Amino acid sequence: MTYIALGMAAIGRPHYINIKTIDSPKDLTKAELHAHATAVLDAAYAMGIRHIDTAPGYGIAEEILIDWLRRSGHEDMTVSTKWGYTYTANFEKNPLQHEVKEHSLHVLQQQWLYSRQLLPPLNMYQIHSATSDSGVLNNQGVLDKLFELKEQFGIEIGLTTSGLTQNATIQQALKITNQGKPLFTIFQVTYNVFEQSIADSVALLKNQGARIIIKEGLANGRIFTCADFPQYAPAYALLERLAGKYHVGVDAVALRFCIDALRPLYVLSGAATIVQLKENLLAETFTLQSEELEELKSIHVASEAYWNERKQLKWN
Repeated sequence: MTYIALGMAAIGRPHYINIKTIDSPKDLTKAELHAHATAVLDAAYAMGIRHIDTAPGYGIAEEILIDWLRRSGHEDMTVSTKWGYTYTANFEKNPLQHEVKEHSLHVLQQQWLYSRQLLPPLNMYQIHSATSDSGVLNNQGVLDKLFELKEQFGIEIGLTTSGLTQNATIQQALKITNQGKPLFTIFQVTYNVFEQSIADSVALLKNQGARIIIKEGLANGRIFTCADFPQYAPAYALLERLAGKYHVGVDAVALRFCIDALRPLYVLSGAATIVQLKENLLAETFTLQSEELEELKSIHVASEAYWNERKQLKWN
């Protein structure tokens, strides 16, 4: 089994938040995007990946995955999906809004009706970007429905976290139980060489039997050398030195850091192409030495600075 799983955020819709500076050759139609994503899924399976992470907010990602699972007939796959974001860009080049977040019981019920087509590979169902301001962890109707799905379908219930309140969200979620049993056992968190604040909650999660999935391990592309971020020059130099030592790309070093630092269940590759996926999977070919791990831990930035910077990134 590989630590690397495939996240579909970049292959289910034509735009994604990153620092891309080179234009794509052309804009893909819906049919072309479907075909491209299917090819990436085929390649992922051939390269040993056995877990796929998707969401309704990722354009037509769920539709693509449902079709791929039925066509391929693979019985050794597992799938996680989410609820709470709705894709609204409709493949427009410059939409007013790419997605809408709503953590209501209505949206949960509506999105579950479609997402349940991913069963039986679907084994994890998550709240998409649970935060205190959405009120979802205080919505008893939503919590009761999630407990019901957990019991009825035998799936794990989880949530994904972003922003400055990741640790507070986790602490609140771990307190939600029914007859002594926790609701949330899967936590998909943002963690990378720049944003390491979630490390404060790792021991707590593991002590309570929860499992961790890491997203945004490449910091939306910010781990790659870019003149727009001169403050990261020392980090770029370190990443490139380690990449040279292990004969991999800096992406593999960044993902390996996530694996060795937290020992999660999975680290998500957000690869948009087969070539990128192959490069990401090189993270499985080496292990960082303890002193290298400490060096990488030392290049973290303040969470507030990280998230303020992320807000400035564009949809490309």
